[in-house]
Amino acid sequence: MFQHSSKLQYPVKVDAPDPQFAMLLQQAIGGVEGEIRVAMQYFFQAMGARGDDRIRDLLMSTATEELSHIEMLGHAVALNLEGAPVSYQEESAKDPIINAILGGANPRHLLSSGLSAMPVNANGVPFDMSHVYATGNIAADMMANVAAESGGRVLASRLYNWTDDKGMKDFLSFLIARDTYHQQQWLAVIEELGGLEKNLPIPNSTPEAHEATEHSYYYLNTLTDKKAPEGRWNTGPSLDGRAEYSTRQQPEPEGQEPSLGKARKGSGAQNEQM
Repeated sequence: MFQHSSKLQYPVKVDAPDPQFAMLLQQAIGGVEGEIRVAMQYFFQAMGARGDDRIRDLLMSTATEELSHIEMLGHAVALNLEGAPVSYQEESAKDPIINAILGGANPRHLLSSGLSAMPVNANGVPFDMSHVYATGNIAADMMANVAAESGGRVLASRLYNWTDDKGMKDFLSFLIARDTYHQQQWLAVIEELGGLEKNLPIPNSTPEAHEATEHSYYYLNTLTDKKAPEGRWNTGPSLDGRAEYSTRQQPEPEGQEPSLGKARKGSGAQNEQM
């Protein structure tokens, strides 16, 4: 069950409407870095969470908060569209050359949504849920969530730098702050589960007998004109504490040539293939 307050989570104000910025804000709603993505990701992770019910509750609460961010962004889009023209005559009367493409605004804000937000990205492409990651493995999901919040914070930071509107900067500073916490939140779950060493490799329940461990901890350098770069990824103990990292420099391939042989009769191939 969900409950809804009529008030926004945080104040959303626009000093000067900007239809072009409204188009850019759509990325934070329906882009792959946006709030629809994380809301649905946490929601489906919560529905599939097994084990510690606290983590299920954490996911569900955060999913609900992300829904509130969609609401705030939708309101911000509508406020930025307040000054948009509602007819071609109104727009072209200003300057038919500069405003021929509506000053860089999204025409669908005028034609499809009546000067309000849509579940699309900045290019007008609907979010299709293909970037919702819910594996049922809590460690894998937490790592995906850190990446999602990181991408969201990058986007919010870019939007902050794009605008000079004080109201929008204040609102975006709030979203940046929540992305900061959510990154920490998901990493804290990993820490509470025992940290990276205990959880790696993911899933940590896969029997070692199922893994060709001789191939588990070397860096494969495929550059033909350079030696392998040295770094933490190929030097010292592995992050799971099970082995030492090493490097294989331009190793010989071990597999067979992938020839499929002749085509079968009746397969629709040419005679020369059979």
